[in-house]
Amino acid sequence: MFAVQTKRVRTTHSTVGPATTWDYAPGIDRATTSRPPVALVHDYLTQRGGAERVALTLARGYPGAVLHTSLFDPDATFPEFGRVPVRTLPMNHVRILRDHHRLALPILAPAFSRLHVDAEVTICSSSGWAHGAHVTGAKIVYCHNPARWLYQADQYDQGSSPLAGAALALLRPPLLRWDRAAAATADRYLVNSRAVRERVADDYGIDAQVVHPPVDIDVTGVRTPPTGIEPGFVLCVSRLMPYKNVDRIIDAFRLLAGERLVIVGTGPLADELGARAPHNVTFLGQVEDEELRWLYGASAGLVTASYEDFGLTPVEAASFGRATAALRWGGFLDTIEEGSTGVFFDQPEPGAIAEAVEALTSTSWSEEELTAHARRFSTDRFLDEVQLVVDSVR
Repeated sequence: MFAVQTKRVRTTHSTVGPATTWDYAPGIDRATTSRPPVALVHDYLTQRGGAERVALTLARGYPGAVLHTSLFDPDATFPEFGRVPVRTLPMNHVRILRDHHRLALPILAPAFSRLHVDAEVTICSSSGWAHGAHVTGAKIVYCHNPARWLYQADQYDQGSSPLAGAALALLRPPLLRWDRAAAATADRYLVNSRAVRERVADDYGIDAQVVHPPVDIDVTGVRTPPTGIEPGFVLCVSRLMPYKNVDRIIDAFRLLAGERLVIVGTGPLADELGARAPHNVTFLGQVEDEELRWLYGASAGLVTASYEDFGLTPVEAASFGRATAALRWGGFLDTIEEGSTGVFFDQPEPGAIAEAVEALTSTSWSEEELTAHARRFSTDRFLDEVQLVVDSVR
């Protein structure tokens, strides 16, 4: 996954279909016609996250399949998308939306309702929008999580202004109707973890199938140490956003004077967190692939306190034979085996985090057991499981 491709292709824009209302209107004729075997849909390609990794893996698994999305910023997401036929919605012409995709929230539902995808099978990689696309064949949804801003707003604080909060409150009732109706149009609903399966059951009344996403890291690639970093630190790889709780980890290291914390990642809280960090905390921002390989391999382990739907970083760490201290929540319950690949803390509080980090760094972990655990989340396994579902609905 870390291999960098620099070739770029020019993106095109999708044809806008007939107008629809926010109350999702299914009823597309699925008569057999000559059409592509598989098409892909993803919310937006404006960042480097776990959902984008899944979309990229699906594009690799179905080469030539058109990937439909609302917004595409090639410089902000994985460069490998430059080799994928990406087709965007008309809103992609608006630069400010590519730079700040959350500003598009009021128009994403009607925009995806106007997207018509013609293929035998359409796979929608969705965290709240892509599952609203109309299709002329079968629809498979791979759900990373039901829309957080609708169902988990208290844990997904974006630091919004009072005006934005009021606007979302006004939009929430029609968005809820649209979202639940859109979910009901899927022929098969897949989820990335047991925790998300429970949420999908609660929010949509759908019994979804768990298909763990791929965690694909080239552990044999070149490793380059970042300047000034010595081995033996504890690593945190995270976007710097409120629900990631990186501030709590930083505060925990105030209690761990003998330990060092290295943080990889960027986000809106970067300046605030940097200003409050003690001397034993180092921020590296976004690093190159070869540097990240070195950081995983040279670390004493990983720490994460975020509310994750899947939680891929513990699997990345395990690929390098490193264990994780993590919040006992959500997807981490699927990606960490307590006692053999990591330790848990029950609350994202500095004292609990510090205690877990001490347990992490004082335990002798089996690298063989850790790497064997990581292999369970391979790309081949993921694509094989998805293909079985594609075959079942075709």
